[in-house]
Amino acid sequence: MHHGPAVELGVDNASKKKARLGVWFFFLYLFFYGGFVAIGVLNYELLSQEIVAGLNLALFYGIGLIVFAVLLGILYNNYCSRFEDEMNKEEKTV
Repeated sequence: MHHGPAVELGVDNASKKKARLGVWFFFLYLFFYGGFVAIGVLNYELLSQEIVAGLNLALFYGIGLIVFAVLLGILYNNYCSRFEDEMNKEEKTV
């Protein structure tokens, strides 16, 4: 009654490139998140300033961080798929 795996797993030739990209994206996000934390620690009154359409900086920055994380995830998926396609193409031609 049980079925096998949906995809046959093989060697991931692009794993080093994908790991390097993931580390870069992590530190990029950490930089922007660190800015949010630094504002909260060093000048927390600044977070209550109205920025756009009645939103204060804390809410605007927080939503921005969430949107940025989603965009980084989409970019990561796109680049990783491209890396896998390139590496698999090179493996088939060799």
